[in-house]
Amino acid sequence: MIKVAPSILSGDFANMGKSVEDATIWGADYIHFDVMDGVFVPNITFGMPMCKAIRKHTALPIDAHLMITLPEKYVEQFCDAGADIVTFHPDASENVAGALDAIKRKGKRCGLVLNPDKGVDLIAPYMDRVDMIVLMGVFAGFGGQKFIPTVLDKISQVHQMIVDSGRAIELELDGGVTEENARSMTDRGVDVLVGGSSVFRSADPAKTILVLRG
Repeated sequence: MIKVAPSILSGDFANMGKSVEDATIWGADYIHFDVMDGVFVPNITFGMPMCKAIRKHTALPIDAHLMITLPEKYVEQFCDAGADIVTFHPDASENVAGALDAIKRKGKRCGLVLNPDKGVDLIAPYMDRVDMIVLMGVFAGFGGQKFIPTVLDKISQVHQMIVDSGRAIELELDGGVTEENARSMTDRGVDVLVGGSSVFRSADPAKTILVLRG
């Protein structure tokens, strides 16, 4: 079954606990937690204290997407703060294997993220380690962007890499997901859809999650 991970980047920053609780009630599978440092991406969001705070408001897995430089310095701290899945951009890291292994040692799931302009060669060496691969449908840094259609071909390519690996790796699509285009992504092999504004700004978020799930 397709999973839906509402991104609290589109939630209410003044009442984030309620945003997480709402997403849980609406039928979310994961809580997507976007971490931006203002260096790797031109925006700043939240860090470990916020992750620890929202952990108290849901039993759902927290899916932490680190858009930060040198993620290997922080992955263990996000695990300790309550993240269940920690993903990061390999092009932001000086020790990709070490960061993945550190997440695994914490008993958490690990993954890598590719921006639309990054090739699959960045993830190919780590297919034996990752539990999730995240493809950005937009360039990381801001919510509410429109999906870049050329990413559809990359979805098919990475899905085949996962099949060839013989491992149970989830393929997540983050950015530009709508009720109208979700099926074009899941038909190509996406397992998890991240919905930000499409969920939190919907007139009926619970229905939107059902539609995204297909």
